[in-house]
Amino acid sequence: MHDIRAIRDDPKAFDRGLARRSLPPRADALIALDERRRAAILDLQLAQERRNAASKEIGAAMVRRDAQAAEDLKAEVAGLKATLPELEAAEREASAALDTALAEIPNLPFDDVPDGADENDNLEVRRHGAPPAFPEGFKPKEHFEIGEALGLMDFDVAAKLSGARFVVLKGALARLSRALEQFMLDLHTAEHGYAEIEPPVLVRDDAMFGTAQLPKFLDDQFMATRNKTRQEMLREALGYATEDEQARLRAGHLSFVQAVESALERAPTREDLWLIPTAEVPMTNLVRESIVDEKMLPLRFTAGTLCFRAEAGSAGKDTRGMIRQHQFRKVELVSVTTPEQARDEHERMTACAEAALKRLGLHFRTVVLCTGDMGFAARKTYDIEVWLPGQGRFREISSCSLCGDFQARRMNARCRAADARATRFVHTLNGSGVAVGRALVAVVENYQEPDGSVSVPEVLRPYMGGLARIAS
Repeated sequence: MHDIRAIRDDPKAFDRGLARRSLPPRADALIALDERRRAAILDLQLAQERRNAASKEIGAAMVRRDAQAAEDLKAEVAGLKATLPELEAAEREASAALDTALAEIPNLPFDDVPDGADENDNLEVRRHGAPPAFPEGFKPKEHFEIGEALGLMDFDVAAKLSGARFVVLKGALARLSRALEQFMLDLHTAEHGYAEIEPPVLVRDDAMFGTAQLPKFLDDQFMATRNKTRQEMLREALGYATEDEQARLRAGHLSFVQAVESALERAPTREDLWLIPTAEVPMTNLVRESIVDEKMLPLRFTAGTLCFRAEAGSAGKDTRGMIRQHQFRKVELVSVTTPEQARDEHERMTACAEAALKRLGLHFRTVVLCTGDMGFAARKTYDIEVWLPGQGRFREISSCSLCGDFQARRMNARCRAADARATRFVHTLNGSGVAVGRALVAVVENYQEPDGSVSVPEVLRPYMGGLARIAS
């Protein structure tokens, strides 16, 4: 989320940033919404101040025995009290309108991000290794051809169970998937200094909003719904009591049981939770609504979890194989830093993700995304693309993004130096370290043999019980 004060201070710079994302100017409209909010706040404050002042004047009028003045003031106070709910509602509505407008606007790119329209304008910054050398005349196969021939990758059974874009891995390929995840977690925790987290994979609206999955990417999410227990509803019921019911309860005119029973009729009976699209969501939200001591920063977290994506808008893309699945495993990296640490941390995080691919002996390149291809919450993103010989091209396997204070403002996540009274927003970063399913795809395609078997990379053999070759 953007800082409306920064927009007011330099509206032209804000609109220039939007223009680089091919978006129209918004500063004037946002400032107008802010003016409306400020006016509503002022109207409310003036009414509250006058109510308080008039209440004191009633006492003074009574002291000097001016009954008429006292009655007039009482009438004024009653009138002000009657208008306060309307003024409070107007202030809430104006604030919500501004917040909604700000929440729908993407982050602004750094100056060093290349301008461009789409992935064709991304800029390669480095390349590692070389494609594998296969025997002359051998045409490399795609991963699904190899996996199905081995009898260890079953898309048909998965379709019967769950529909399209799912897979059942069996035997050695299932173990290879587990080995890849364990290897990457060990690498990032033992050598790169990340703390391993096992987070929930079901989260609330606020967590998804905090990392900017909501409201922009609502259609790409999976939701799980459950019925609340009566005990939960009872605990929450008073939160749905009307102001009148709460006042009567405080005054003793309504019993607690009566208040709860009345409120229960309005309390929701179901709870909606979101299946995480990435462990970025729960791990970044570990610092939500908190103030972190700056001497503790940077914080570095990693987790290997299931991830769930509806893949809205991907109809017809990668319909075969494991490249684009509704359910997949991924090792995620998250960093929380001070503003001064963020740029260096971005380079470090990208290098940590690259290290996993280097250990696996895979050919890859790293590109910086252009303004037209970068994600909604990012100020700068590096994509790491691994070579897939079966497809004869590079495919994304990791995306490492620096978000500045964009997510922190949505989460109200702050930090404070030991010698400072004021707080400031932290900066957040996230990246894949890397996607397990795509790493499996890369290993299967790059380590395939002409006889249909797959060699196991040296670094994974200890996780595979010493197995050096996967064959039928």
